[in-house]
Amino acid sequence: MTTFPSAFTVDAREDGERRIIAVAGPDGQRRAYELPGNSQQNYAAFFGELARDFGTRIPHVLDAPAEHPRPSLRWRPLLTENIHPQILAGYGDPAVLKTDTGYYLVATSNDAPDAFPILHSDDLQHWRHAGFVFPDGQQPGWAATGRSVADFWAPEMARAGDEYWLCFTARQQSNALAIGLARSSSPEGPWIDNGAPLITGKPIDTTGLGLDPAKPRMSGGVIDSHIFVDGNGDRYLFWKDDTNGIWPRPLAMLLRREPQLVDRLFATEADRRTGRFAAAIVSWANQRRPMERFFLMQPLIEAVLANWRRVKPQLEASGDAGAIVDAMTTPIKARRLADDGRSLVGEERTVLTNDLDWEGHLIEGPFVTCADGRYWLFYAGNDFASPAYGIGVAVADHPLGPYVKQGEPLLRSTYEWVAPGHASVAPGLDGRPQLFFHAFHPGTGGYNAFRALLTVGLEFRDGRARVTELA
Repeated sequence: MTTFPSAFTVDAREDGERRIIAVAGPDGQRRAYELPGNSQQNYAAFFGELARDFGTRIPHVLDAPAEHPRPSLRWRPLLTENIHPQILAGYGDPAVLKTDTGYYLVATSNDAPDAFPILHSDDLQHWRHAGFVFPDGQQPGWAATGRSVADFWAPEMARAGDEYWLCFTARQQSNALAIGLARSSSPEGPWIDNGAPLITGKPIDTTGLGLDPAKPRMSGGVIDSHIFVDGNGDRYLFWKDDTNGIWPRPLAMLLRREPQLVDRLFATEADRRTGRFAAAIVSWANQRRPMERFFLMQPLIEAVLANWRRVKPQLEASGDAGAIVDAMTTPIKARRLADDGRSLVGEERTVLTNDLDWEGHLIEGPFVTCADGRYWLFYAGNDFASPAYGIGVAVADHPLGPYVKQGEPLLRSTYEWVAPGHASVAPGLDGRPQLFFHAFHPGTGGYNAFRALLTVGLEFRDGRARVTELA
């Protein structure tokens, strides 16, 4: 009989915001942990203690600083701290729009009471807080609200005729992520939501995912919407199908059913123990709220990404993992927007998927701009909370593609800034294009951790996009 010496048993319970997790590991050692809260940072600290006691993977934010290279050019920091007490997590997923009255920035707010901070600047150096898209109590009626319940992600403004349109992600009352659209006569609002989501997640076939087929589930949802207005006035909506949110728990459940897969998927003992711990705690994770499930599976995600070239072929060879492998492919989709911004028209297209090693299990955060007579789609790849996250670009002759990737990322982690991602493009003060994006301070990361706003120059030449240092 095959034995697995690093198998775990877990007894977990909640007590208000606290989590008490009792772990029994190899050789009979036991340890109980008390988490003071249910944030990603609380779980990272727990997994750090678990690694010390049981030899699992150390979360990257607690590990010794990674050997990231010096940047080939300097990224210019624009916002490196919260400038208003109601802005709680910085400037993740930053969307910068240049208007006749200066620059406007909107950013992710996660579960903060006030959704989507709006900032204004005349010179990209001095910023004024101009309010929130949806102040506390004024969120769309279809969206879930409240700390540890709501998720308001990736807003973006665009000028559409005489109006400003803002697309965004919010979590529905059902917990599924959806994309909404609001409109205003001014970038500073007030913003009026359409009254219902523009796109919602679609039911998925749970066969092969280890989920209960008697309980309908949605896909990972739809996130990271982007409105592109072409020179002829045509409007397109781009978004990501968030399928990467589907596979971690089913993979942990597969490892629970077929523990012999662990040694085939993971090269190091730490990652093997991480896989076995995920298999032990997944039943409890299945009962948590959506983001807490993600926090519990984060070490498994990091282990999978560290073994990416090994994991996918092994799962593809497994007869029980086809649906898991499918969920590791995240499409960026696009479709024409109706002139009134209340529906989508025409054919839905998949314009990009993750097919390069550096992208890992996902691409997201699309943003299209037109330059040099072509269409350039900037996107982020890999896990947003890890140093492997970076910014890539693809080019096409039509907004709906086909797009050809440049291959290597334009920006990736350096010793100064970690996990650059979710870029937007706007003209700088000199009229030349600039790339605006977020990044973590070294040694930090995760949901509700502060993300700074940074920028670099852009140039398009000889069929390629390049980043440049600003004077």
